Amino acid sequence: MEIESPNLSHIARPTGPKASGAGNGRAEQGALRSGSARSVLLTVLGELVEPAGQPVWTSSLLYVLNGMGFEEQAARQAIDRAGDAGWMTGTRRGRNVRWELTGTGRDLIGAGARRIHSLGPPRAPWKGEWLILLVSLPGNRRAVRKRLYAALSWAGFGNPTPGVWLSPHPDRAAEVATVIDELGVADTALAFVGRSAAIGMDDRTVVARSWQLGELAARYEAVVETLRGRRPRAGDRLLFAHLRLVNQMQRFPFLDPQLPEELLGEWIGRRATELFERRRDAWTAGAHQRWREVVELTAPA
Repeated sequence: MEIESPNLSHIARPTGPKASGAGNGRAEQGALRSGSARSVLLTVLGELVEPAGQPVWTSSLLYVLNGMGFEEQAARQAIDRAGDAGWMTGTRRGRNVRWELTGTGRDLIGAGARRIHSLGPPRAPWKGEWLILLVSLPGNRRAVRKRLYAALSWAGFGNPTPGVWLSPHPDRAAEVATVIDELGVADTALAFVGRSAAIGMDDRTVVARSWQLGELAARYEAVVETLRGRRPRAGDRLLFAHLRLVNQMQRFPFLDPQLPEELLGEWIGRRATELFERRRDAWTAGAHQRWREVVELTAPA
């Protein structure tokens, strides 16, 4: 569905402590940078639209995406693509479109929420078992190989040596089997579950070679340092800080392999997740209050 071009001149831009302008949101982007317009839109749908349980006008979504630093063209494109992807469905009323989440959109939001929660407290003690995948593809299957490696990385697998992928979570075997079958590489793959032997690399060395944990820890540390000094009180400043924080944290489940404590020891990712949950709990009510104001403020006349 083509996105309408509503007249937004009726939208007042409140100032003052109750609702500081969108420019303040942009000024705060340096520490917790937002993702793409599409990823931020998904955050908006999950954090604001879904909890409210009401359809939302394009003008309301544009207000928030603009406040998060996106130009109108990029914001409209993200909304349009979300509709095309089946996340939400639009109903036109004159020159305006009102959007409602679909079952697909709600499922996507739910999956994202579960992935964030998976970063929290450690699972049951690790039994020392690895899920190991041996797979080799010839050079003429480069495109398939690229897709396979991306899917395995997405699932949290590490790659200590060429052709070897592994995860300390044997329960992800079904997920990997689906990837292997969909890409048609079952005839070149071999998988098994087992413990490492006292030959060659030990478990700590395997971890060091399989995942870039230093870079990941630095990203977590940046979030922690930023949150320690941030206390937005109300209005747009709080709304955009809340969305930026959630959007940032939504990326970590796809970067963090969620290794057991036995392989990591004290991991900053858990501390960052705990701080994130506290901030999110503290900011949610104020963010939702401002969202209700925005919805009323931006409704077509």
